[in-house]
Order: sequence, then structure tokens, then C-alpha cells
Amino acid sequence: MNILILSWRGPGHPNEGGAEIVTHEHAKAWVKAGHNVTLFTSSYIGCKKGESIDGVEIIRSGRQVFGVQISAFFWYRFGKHRKFDIIVDEFHGIPFFTPLYVKTKILGFIHEVALEVWKVNEFPKPYNIIPAYLGPIIEPLIFKLYKKIDFLTVSSSTKEDLIGFGIKKNKITVISNGISRSRKKYLGKREKVVIYLGALSHDKGIEDALKTFSEIKRKDEDWKFWVVGKSSPIFVLTLKNFCRKLNIYKETSFFGFVSDQKKFELLSKAFVMINPSIYEGWGLVNVEANSVGTPVVAYKVKGIIDSVKEGYSGILCDKGDYRQLAIVIIKLWQNKNLYEKLSQQSEKWSRKFTWEQSTKESISLIESL
Repeated sequence: MNILILSWRGPGHPNEGGAEIVTHEHAKAWVKAGHNVTLFTSSYIGCKKGESIDGVEIIRSGRQVFGVQISAFFWYRFGKHRKFDIIVDEFHGIPFFTPLYVKTKILGFIHEVALEVWKVNEFPKPYNIIPAYLGPIIEPLIFKLYKKIDFLTVSSSTKEDLIGFGIKKNKITVISNGISRSRKKYLGKREKVVIYLGALSHDKGIEDALKTFSEIKRKDEDWKFWVVGKSSPIFVLTLKNFCRKLNIYKETSFFGFVSDQKKFELLSKAFVMINPSIYEGWGLVNVEANSVGTPVVAYKVKGIIDSVKEGYSGILCDKGDYRQLAIVIIKLWQNKNLYEKLSQQSEKWSRKFTWEQSTKESISLIESL
């Protein structure tokens, strides 16, 4: 088949995250299964307008917010391209509104609904008020366009949200994400380190992560904090100033974006990973940490309750209670037996999630459509 994926970001984008990694894993598996896959996505400074990665033909045009949706419409309706059998319309708050202009089969692909994320959007003040106010009103209306569309999602949490927006249960397929794994086992001693892995943004809870560490350091000054992930230089500077205010600047290291090898090396050396995200589709980083035996301490929110098995691969706390996160981490350090049990169970839990199984299921889905 000829498959077209419409997504706001793609491989190589400066803000590429877990959702883009997941999409590409499925896309390249579809290519290996014998299908032709085209990804239409946003452009960025210095990008190639067109290239092939792992057999996936990539076309870049328009900005990631609004612009790419408009560019995709004009390209699909008036540009030169092959005839497509399936259009994958990927949601990231705003979809591509394909039911308005596409007559062929559509598959909605969604990692998470926006809901609370609208309130902590990355727009500068005072413009951030607009999506914070309009987002929760418009989002339910958007899904009215997609009531007859089949959906692929990554967790039971998002499936429940879709049902709440009026999508029929039998139109939703849940396929758990796989994870990339370390090719090398790091068997060194765990360091007295808390690690944060992910995008540095308000909705991912980076500020709460820093406040949690300040509570830990106040009770025990020997701890270190590693922050692994990317953001704009301005926001990173803001976070570093926040570290100074919290008196944790010397103990906190910002690594920025790192390679997979470095990521797993840091995860395997850290004692625990913290994830105070306010909302997730699934939480890819949680299971990546588990794959090297690192337990996760996180907020008990949608998505994270799917990727972290409470009391087995990590410990969950009430959303917003960063002091409780700190207490749990300190208690884990003091209770070596509990920690070792969680560490072993974490690695076992991570083995359930493979790209081989996930892509096998997604191939079956698209072929059934």
C-alpha cells in the first residue's frame, strides 16, 4: 500500500521527542513489510526539504504550529504525489483535519489528548492565555470531525480520553510502545544521583523536579541531580537561575541532548529517575529507565499509570506533591532491600515492551484497514 503520515514534527526536528521516535519506528517497519511510506512534516532551520530515512520518504514544509497543517492541505489537494491508500493523521493537540478534504481511508494516530497541557503551553506571555483558554473548548469540538475514523493510540489512558470525547470503543486500537535498549550493560555501582530524562518543559514538570531535588538536598547534601533533555537556550538559562534560587546550582548538571549510548549509561548509574509530568500519552522514558534496572518515582497521572507499574517498576505519588517525591526517594536510599527488589522488577517489566511486537501489531492494523 501507499501510506501517508501527516505529523507536526519528524526525524531531525530540534524539538523531536518520544512521539516522533515512535512514529518513525512504525513507519520504517511498514516499509520493511513492503509498503511505501511518505511522511509530510514541518520544516526547521537548516533542514532538507526532502530526503529518505530508513526507506521512509520525508517531505518538510511549514512551521510545526498551524503552518504544517496548511502546507499539507495544499500539497495533498494540489501537489504532485502518488495516490495514497491510507492517510495517518497524527494528533498533537491540533490534527490535520483530514476528514474535511480526504476521501480515502484515514487512521487517527494519537499519543495523548491535550486537556491540562493547554494550561501550561510554551507560548510567551501574554499570548499563552489564548491556547490556555481556547484549547479546552476547541479540542472536544475537533473530535466531532473524527467520530467515524479509526484510531491508533498507545495507552488505555488515552483510549479512555478518546471515549470521553465521543469516539466509539470499537474504533480504537491500543498498541503499547516498544523501547530502544542499551547494547551495553553498565555494571558499575549506583551513584547517589537523581536523574530527570525528557523535554525540559512546563508540562513535563521540570520545575517540580528541581523543587523535589532541593528537598532531597536539604536533608542530605551528598546527592547530585542530572538533567538530561533539551529545550530553548533561554528556558535552560531560566532553569539554571531557578537552581540558584533553590540553592542546588552546584549539585545540578544539565547534559542537554545526549546519544542513546550516553543516555543509557547515565540512567544505569543513577539511583532513581524522577518523572513529575502532569500528563502523558504513555511515558517512553520510564520504561527506558527500567530497562537498565532504574526504578521510577513519578506523579500518578494519565499515561504514567500505564508505563509505570505501581510498586513494581516504580512508586507513584499524588500530582503536585513534590515533597512526597523527595520523601519516597530518600526512603528508597535507606531501604536497600526494597530498592533492589524494585530494580530487578523494573528490568523484568521493561522486557514486555519491544518494537518487534509493537510494529507487528501496527502492520496488522493498517493491513486490516
